[in-house]
Amino acid sequence: MLTFADIFEAFADELPAVTAIVQGDNAVTWAQYDDQAARLAGAFAAHGLGLESKIGMFMYNCPEYLTTQYAGFKLRAAPVNVNYRYLDDELLYLLDNADCEAVVFHSSLGDRIARVRDRLPKLKLLIEVLDGPSAHVAGAVSWQKVLADHQPAPRQVRARDDLYMLYTGGTTGMPKGVMYSLGIFTEGFLAFYSTPMGRAPFTSVEEIVQTAKGMHAAVGQPVAMPGCPLMHGTGVWLGALLPHLMGGKVVLSESRSFDAHEMFQTVEKNGVTSLVIVGDAFARPMVQALQERAASGTPYDTSSVGTIVSTGAMFSAEIKQQIFEHMPTTMVMDILGSSEGGMAQTVATKDNISNTAKFGAMPNMKVFAPDDTEVVPGSGVQGIVGVSGDGVPRGYYKDPEKSDKTFREINGVRYSFPGDMATVEADGSVTLLGRGSNCINTAGEKVFPEEVEEAVKTHADIADCLIFGIPDERFGQRVVGVASLSVGVTTAPTSDDVVAFTKTKLSSFKVPRQIVFVAVTPRAPNGKADYGTARKLFDETVS
Repeated sequence: MLTFADIFEAFADELPAVTAIVQGDNAVTWAQYDDQAARLAGAFAAHGLGLESKIGMFMYNCPEYLTTQYAGFKLRAAPVNVNYRYLDDELLYLLDNADCEAVVFHSSLGDRIARVRDRLPKLKLLIEVLDGPSAHVAGAVSWQKVLADHQPAPRQVRARDDLYMLYTGGTTGMPKGVMYSLGIFTEGFLAFYSTPMGRAPFTSVEEIVQTAKGMHAAVGQPVAMPGCPLMHGTGVWLGALLPHLMGGKVVLSESRSFDAHEMFQTVEKNGVTSLVIVGDAFARPMVQALQERAASGTPYDTSSVGTIVSTGAMFSAEIKQQIFEHMPTTMVMDILGSSEGGMAQTVATKDNISNTAKFGAMPNMKVFAPDDTEVVPGSGVQGIVGVSGDGVPRGYYKDPEKSDKTFREINGVRYSFPGDMATVEADGSVTLLGRGSNCINTAGEKVFPEEVEEAVKTHADIADCLIFGIPDERFGQRVVGVASLSVGVTTAPTSDDVVAFTKTKLSSFKVPRQIVFVAVTPRAPNGKADYGTARKLFDETVS
């Protein structure tokens, strides 16, 4: 069976001494990775967990996070990502909504677990991973004791339809668990390798192992570094599960917030071949770090990095160009996707950079007008992006109403509609406009914040910004925003300066009426926009 667990177990057998995970000086081999995951699976089973049991992972980036996930795959349970920024009410909601029977947590987060555990009657096991003093949560067992006290769970036969689930906060509302068939999900990620190789899809674990061995011998082991948190899909999917499918090494940063200098120091130390980021929020500080080191006369050695993969947020053409000035041989893969499905992608090199937000459509992607007809290329009609194929999720866990709205049929074909709006160009490429739920309606016109944000960020003094609508008696909504300044700016522009600049880039109805300057443009750890906080900052400043 082609599931992550079956493939990982084969690598543990065939490449036992090869490193699978590194964080600082802590290196975990494939044999150790498998043994620890098997012992953890044994502990889960001993406490009554089994098929489709939910296991919460409430940790920062660490080897234990990936080991817990692997243990869940082994047991045919469903590991559940838990946002480490969640406070009591949010944490309680997710663990209860997911029906979690076990939670593995960092001790620094243990106080939150302690305050909600008694309101979670389905909990059977709490495991504490020390990242400082113990939180002394009642009934919790230490990670080391769990591994020492349990024998490895026996390997078992798994099914293509085993449940996999990723919780996504989305743009509005409470977090929802997106459900997938694990085997189909695994096969989809294996296509990242088989398709570029020009070969048929993998049909056996043996094929995968032999292909990985050949890759290691020819060009070396893949070494990936997720710059974003493992608790989000971009980090765990592209930064960990994808490289692990070829027996790759996953390198984790030690800092708990993104540090571009640490990233490039880690690249040099570990020979990282692939960096995984989320758009400009990560790429801008990367450019700054590269510029600073180059100016010092000791530029970072980034020659090992063959690919930068980005998804989840805009990666502007201007920032890509600046990346290539320091990393001329690196390729940038910019993927349009979400937890509900991958939609399109573009590949950029130093000599071939596509326009911001312009993507080549995947074969299983279409853009539909409001009447469910396909948007005609070159028509200029704005439509919603739909993705079909085996990889379309089953739905949202315990939310049939939301599932029916997001995953529905058109002409007998089932599509996923994550909510992204786009136009289709005459050449068949797709220009992303933004998430429909963020759309601003002003004076009868629709304005997509992402388009305005990209225009504002081309101002030389602006590092980042977020655009949103606020109530307006005359226009319904008024376009406004918050912005942060680039490092080293000595004479800050005024709001009027930025507005005037943006008028040279966009139609007048899209131009923000007011910009408020903030120290840091609010974003989640994965780089995605935090519009709620942005609105609060705006209101606090103008009130």
